[in-house]
Amino acid sequence: MNIAMVGTGYVGLVSGTCFAEMGNMVTCVDVNQEKIQNLQEGIMPIYEPGLKELVLQNQDAGRLKFSTSLAECIDDVDVVFCAVGTPPDEDGSADLRYVLEVAREFGRLVKKYTLLITKSTVPVGTWFRLKTAVQEELDKRGVNVPFGVASNPEFLKEGTAIEDFMRPDRVIVGVEDEQAARMLRQLYRPFTLISDRVQVCDIPSAEMIKYASNSMLATRISFMNDIANLCELVGANVDAVRRGIGADDRIGKKFLYSGCGYGGSCFPKDVKALIRSGAELGYHMRILEAVEAVNEKQKTIPFKKLKAAMPELKGKRIAVWGLAFKPGTDDMREAPSLVLIDSLLEHGCEVRAYDPVAIDEAQRRLGVDTITYCDDMYEACLDADALVIVTDWKQFRVPSWALLRKAMSGRLIVDGRNLYDAEEAAQEGFDYRRIG
Repeated sequence: MNIAMVGTGYVGLVSGTCFAEMGNMVTCVDVNQEKIQNLQEGIMPIYEPGLKELVLQNQDAGRLKFSTSLAECIDDVDVVFCAVGTPPDEDGSADLRYVLEVAREFGRLVKKYTLLITKSTVPVGTWFRLKTAVQEELDKRGVNVPFGVASNPEFLKEGTAIEDFMRPDRVIVGVEDEQAARMLRQLYRPFTLISDRVQVCDIPSAEMIKYASNSMLATRISFMNDIANLCELVGANVDAVRRGIGADDRIGKKFLYSGCGYGGSCFPKDVKALIRSGAELGYHMRILEAVEAVNEKQKTIPFKKLKAAMPELKGKRIAVWGLAFKPGTDDMREAPSLVLIDSLLEHGCEVRAYDPVAIDEAQRRLGVDTITYCDDMYEACLDADALVIVTDWKQFRVPSWALLRKAMSGRLIVDGRNLYDAEEAAQEGFDYRRIG
């Protein structure tokens, strides 16, 4: 099948590349000329394990192209995916200007039956606005070109996106008619040969499934963080609690780990957007309002623990392990590290930070000279009065206690991801403070 993927951000680039890997002819389109030129030269705009190799492989095979113009390829494609961003507006609602512009451009250009598929995360009802925008452009042209609209939300996890796309646990397809359903089933058949995991539903349900899925996962995280904070007050161990409730098949083990809050491009944005969608209809999403409030508070916990252990912070050197919002990515959107570093700088601390892949992104967000960026996790700890762990990269899980003792001038560790055994850390001579 011939595909146009509009938007070369995280979702568009991964999706387009994986479709090409299965033999489809894919053109990824983006208005950002510098990004397209970089992609043509093999320079990736994001970090995702295995993505660069897959992009280069499919470029060399002639199945994957990059362009700044949808007009160059629309006559040859069967489907156009919309994978542009929907950033949160000031009121928390999803900003649909880029999605609607894709629909209008589609309407200005389409000449034969083509299916417009929304992969961007959009509020329920957006499909009708897109359909209307396309039809308005066709009416301006005075032509009657048949077209279809569909919703195909993504469920990719940063750090494992290629595996998630290639072996999906489900493919949600929202359609209006059987022709669109047939096309999407055909497109995803190579990914679901062993077991048909394509679920076809109406478009509003597909749009809601994406928001509901991310909001449920965010809810589990905030719930567990709330439990962790209560565990500290009553003297319980959150790890024992997690194992106990996770053994219940009705609950399960996933997303029950306490920590310093969630971040990234999906959970914060989607929770806010679903809260806003409810408010627009006069309905208060009270659980999600609490989920958001708990998460924002949780991001402040590592600093509060640090200050409780070290009341006078001015002039102290603090090492920070982890800048990305989660391991396996350089994404720092809504990252807990940003909240921590802002608080440290406000209190006059010197900050030395290390992250395996997010240093460039951190320099873009924080500035090159605002903090000291280190090339090694132990280098970050040189003469540090305390260490704060924010991201649970695998290389942080089994540290050399001897190297830490040698590097640090202090012995305080605040662990925002509960990586270590408290007794072991204490035996190694550290004042170890964790969550829950």
